[in-house]
Amino acid sequence: MQRYFKILTLFWETAISAELEYRVNFLISAITSLGSLIGSMFSLFLFYRTGYSFEGWSWEEALIVLGIFTILQGISTTILVPNLNRIVTHVQDGTLDFVLLKPLSSQFWLSTRMISPWGTPDLIFGCSIVVYEGNKLGLTGRDYLDSLLPLSFGIMSLYSIWFILGATSIWFVKIYNVTEVLRGLLEAGRYPMVAYPMAYRFFFTFIVPVAFLTTIPAESILGRTQISWVMGSGLLALGLLIFSAKFWEFALKYYTSASS
Repeated sequence: MQRYFKILTLFWETAISAELEYRVNFLISAITSLGSLIGSMFSLFLFYRTGYSFEGWSWEEALIVLGIFTILQGISTTILVPNLNRIVTHVQDGTLDFVLLKPLSSQFWLSTRMISPWGTPDLIFGCSIVVYEGNKLGLTGRDYLDSLLPLSFGIMSLYSIWFILGATSIWFVKIYNVTEVLRGLLEAGRYPMVAYPMAYRFFFTFIVPVAFLTTIPAESILGRTQISWVMGSGLLALGLLIFSAKFWEFALKYYTSASS
């Protein structure tokens, strides 16, 4: 573990140094993130402006869900997208050969080699919304800490889904359309699951587990989630993580390398 931590530190130091050569990108990213957040808040406002509210969710509580979604979006931009989208490039260019020859886990290398600071605005905006709205609701530090575990499970699940899709590039090579479909489905996490009809709730809970990414962490902050849902979130995250590793091993059996 110590060896991998040193490698991770080296990866991220070099990646950040390279990215900071284009510092104007941070300003562009901040403006883009702010515009996206304002658009999401406006669409949510359209529901609440006439006194309507999602069942059991006040305006402030719904904004906490949006804040958690924004945090996950920041994590995706910072770590997941820069790394997992490159799997396709490695397969296309044949550079995956060099990754497989390195004396460390190829999944670790592909998942952590790059980091982008341009997701920082989303992280800042998301945390600010959660804390601001939480203070208005009278939440305490303990309430925020209670959400860290289910939020961590949500991040693990999100990573695993991304990596599994990335692994399918071994067969299909170009999977950009699939990742865009996934992005579209994950957009449902902007709102509490009760905002959707029952059939959609089932789909976003048990088929594409969007509910475990945002709604359950938000309910944990608000102190009204059941322990069974948190345990289910943990089992789902662990199961997806193990499956992603096994699926990658399976996919590599069909990788023919650039030289064959």
